[in-house]
Amino acid sequence: MFGFFDYGKYVVLNGVLQLILYTKEKNAILFTYPPEGSFTSTGLVVSSKLPRFSDEYTLTIDSADPKSISAGKSVQLTKSVTQWFTKDGLLVEGLFWKDVEALIKDYAKEEPKKKR
Repeated sequence: MFGFFDYGKYVVLNGVLQLILYTKEKNAILFTYPPEGSFTSTGLVVSSKLPRFSDEYTLTIDSADPKSISAGKSVQLTKSVTQWFTKDGLLVEGLFWKDVEALIKDYAKEEPKKKR
């Protein structure tokens, strides 16, 4: 039923998808539409990064189209993940969401870039 040709197409298409992920999406974990009531006309990209052997977690909110005149300034939060976990290793979700909401408010209050 499935021959070598079908498997070869799968490998090639999977390679193309991986290339797109590597070049376009990078560390993005979420793409959104523009926020309601926002002055921007572009969506947002939320990126996440936790380097190997590090406890420093970085969460970034950026415009989906940074070259747009209505794009907001990129904001980021870098914090030790130990701040969001108990000694028993349980996530204190409320503390994490508090930091995320503060980051969202910080992005929302940024003024758009002016083109010259």
